[in-house]
Amino acid sequence: MHPRRPDGFDGLGYRGGSSSREFPGGNSFSAKSFSSSDLSHWVTTPPDIPGSRNLHWGEKIPLYGPGAASTPVGGSCEEPYPGGCSSGPGASSEQLNRFAGFGIGLASLFTENVLAHPCIVLRRQCQVNYHARHYHLTPFTVINIMYSFNKTQGPRALWKGMGSTFIVQGVTLGAEGIISEFTPLPRELSHKWSPKQVGEHLLLKGLTYVVAMPFYSASLIETVQSEIIRDNAGILECVKEGIGRVIGLGVPHSKRLLPLLALTFPTVLHGVLHYIISSIIQKFVLLVLKRKNTHNHPSESTSPVQSILDAYFPELIANFTASLCSDVMLYPLETVLHRLHIQGTRTIIDNTDLGYEVLPINTQYEGMRDCINTIKQEEGMLGFYKGFGAIIVQYTLHAAVLQITKIIYSTLLQSNV
Repeated sequence: MHPRRPDGFDGLGYRGGSSSREFPGGNSFSAKSFSSSDLSHWVTTPPDIPGSRNLHWGEKIPLYGPGAASTPVGGSCEEPYPGGCSSGPGASSEQLNRFAGFGIGLASLFTENVLAHPCIVLRRQCQVNYHARHYHLTPFTVINIMYSFNKTQGPRALWKGMGSTFIVQGVTLGAEGIISEFTPLPRELSHKWSPKQVGEHLLLKGLTYVVAMPFYSASLIETVQSEIIRDNAGILECVKEGIGRVIGLGVPHSKRLLPLLALTFPTVLHGVLHYIISSIIQKFVLLVLKRKNTHNHPSESTSPVQSILDAYFPELIANFTASLCSDVMLYPLETVLHRLHIQGTRTIIDNTDLGYEVLPINTQYEGMRDCINTIKQEEGMLGFYKGFGAIIVQYTLHAAVLQITKIIYSTLLQSNV
């Protein structure tokens, strides 16, 4: 990803275009002129937080709205620079703009990974519960059963396994970075990509999912295991169980446990398809929103507030839409994947019909094809969509948080303009 810095940035306190630097006492030294290509080896981009910056190729980040200008520390107002020259009322507005993307993106991440976790827990329990008579296809039954779990087992019943989900995300990001460093597989696609680059990029994603697969399986067990019989495991229990699954040690499993090799294809298939679908939808939504904003708000008539909102929120909306569509489209495959991962692990789950009993998982699927055929014959086509109401609750909550964040930020920004 290309770094985004002003062309005149030298990072060393002197102008790149000058040939020497005078110091008190008459001493001077030669200063090498740094071009933008040289600076690319020294300047890196900030962490990739959705909403913290625009991830569009060839575009600058409009952090402070049109017309904002300032200078570096110790200089005069001689060139545009983020921050502004004034230290009066505009300073607070500039600081608000500086952290706008980070705050909005952080709110989105908090919603996706924390507030939505109870929905993820219930959705996974419904997916692996082949005993269930109630499929919970609507949000109304989902909210009712969540209330029952909270009443009988306490709030921990809906927040279990949240630490392990963060560990899986960390393992995934770390594995992707390490593999891309030691192999020619590209971590990101350039603007002018080729079919070969796309194939290598998807191969990198597939290898990453293979590395994270045992830890994903351990995290899945933590999120569906009933709180009634669950031990108070540490936050690193997911890592311990994942490594034990690979080397064949740890908690004894039944003979019905599928080997990791049999889980590789469905895991990689689900992960790669989810990535492809979400990437395509995200690019499409960004393109539509960009054209819509250009048509409705010409550049010469755009207010600073609207400019900031147009800079950050389209990316969040695109991420939200892409994640929603990919989760809905791949929900049946996810149901099959979770049942294969949980089989033979001696897991006890909550009764999603009653809300106050526990049930064992005693499936005997021979593989992905057998699992699909068995669900179709015994539970019908809707059996692939057990717990679908949790998806509706999850993304309704996410959309509400995004809208509230936008309203709050618009109000704060207008009061500081």
